[in-house]
Order: sequence, then structure tokens, then C-alpha cells
Amino acid sequence: MHELSIAQALVEQIEKVVTDERARRATRVLIRVGALSGAEPEALRTAFPLAAQGTVAAGAELVIERVEARVLCRACGREAVTDGFFFVCEACGSSDVELVSGRELHLQSADIEVEERQVADV
Repeated sequence: MHELSIAQALVEQIEKVVTDERARRATRVLIRVGALSGAEPEALRTAFPLAAQGTVAAGAELVIERVEARVLCRACGREAVTDGFFFVCEACGSSDVELVSGRELHLQSADIEVEERQVADV
């Protein structure tokens, strides 16, 4: 299951964010997963808690935002959703299209819990 290695890489990114922000832990994680990314969202939901175990991401809610595969036709300029790997413009039939979304697989945001810091009167 390659989703476990994806989840481990995600946890590494979260650990960096938490460390950089001097926070305690992540409480909610939002990722964007494109329809053509090759990652299966349900498998990621299963793998994430395993990868996060014992880390600053343990217990964090994983929210997955699905991104449709969209193509832009260079011939007629129309943008449309596609559901496969063979891209043809549904408006004009041209195969001269560019994939503009659908391969995403990245950390969008992480909600973190920050320690309360005392401010001393000087």
C-alpha cells in the first residue's frame, strides 16, 4: 500500500510545521488529493493514523479535499472536467488539451495547538 508511504511523508511535513511554529501538535490536517494522483483517499484515511502514531500528528483529524481532473482545450479554450486518462475536449473534439488539475497531492493546511506563553511584566 503506497498510501502508507504517502501518509508518512505527510506526517513529516506536519512535524516540520509544528516544530517551525513551536506548537505542541496538529489537531486537524487538510490535504488535497487529485483524481489522477494515484492515491486512494480511503486508503489514506486508514494509513494516516498508523503513520501519525507517536508523533505530533497523532489523533489529528484528516480532512481530504478531492480535486477533479480538469482539462483546458487549446483549440477552443473551453475548460471541462474529465473522468479518464484519455483527454478529448467535449465541446470541439480536439485532443489538443492540457491537464490543469487532478494530479494534486499535497498538504493544504494544518491546524495546530500552540502552548500558551506567559508574558512577563518588565
